[in-house]
Amino acid sequence: MWGRRVQCGAIVTPGLSPAELVAEFTELGRQLVAPRDREAALAAVAGLAVERIPGADWASITEGGRGRFATVASTDEAARQVDQIQYELGTGPCVDAIRKDVTFRTGDLRHDHRWPEFGRRAADEYGVASMLSLRLYLENDDRIAGLNIYSTKPDAFDEHAEMVGTLLATHGSLAVTAAIDRAEATNLRRALINSRDIGTAMGVLMATYKVTRDEAFDLLRITSQRSNRKLVDIAAEVSRVGGLTDSGA
Repeated sequence: MWGRRVQCGAIVTPGLSPAELVAEFTELGRQLVAPRDREAALAAVAGLAVERIPGADWASITEGGRGRFATVASTDEAARQVDQIQYELGTGPCVDAIRKDVTFRTGDLRHDHRWPEFGRRAADEYGVASMLSLRLYLENDDRIAGLNIYSTKPDAFDEHAEMVGTLLATHGSLAVTAAIDRAEATNLRRALINSRDIGTAMGVLMATYKVTRDEAFDLLRITSQRSNRKLVDIAAEVSRVGGLTDSGA
């Protein structure tokens, strides 16, 4: 229930094989149609969050830089207003998720001792009872961002909802990055796939988990997103130990 930092390399969710994890990731990708520009990409990610994450009523995306935050996409004006409360207070699940690089999954916000004033105002003014907030990693962008999921029910988000949110944050980051500069993103992906270290790691994953070349690359990207580590570092680790690890050692 409390905020937690995702451990390096720990992408294998209990009960899901790497192939099943890729299948879930791919399904989210199918629903996130390639947007025409950055703003459309952000809006698509927020909309898909409400559609796919169990318990979600509203969603928004926050961006920050130089100590200031702004809502750049939302599915409901209420989400935008609750975001604003956090910006005014300088704290809250979405602000702290971005600043501390931690995923926050709350119970009943009204009784959450971490954000007493925000929890009271969110509940009293907008009926918000639960939140799930995750950091978004946007390549080639100096702004920091986060995905915020709201529910009017207490304890609305469980571990499955958090997993779907994490996969969506991963795919959403890719979609937004591609929309910023699609041509550059395409060239980057081709260069990464063709690089020696990443190509070797993909071969290891294909042989170990019986996945395709594209699925092996997706596994590397999921791990990079969840652990906030460079893709080349993940590839070097996979080549060294012969597969994905839970410890990140």
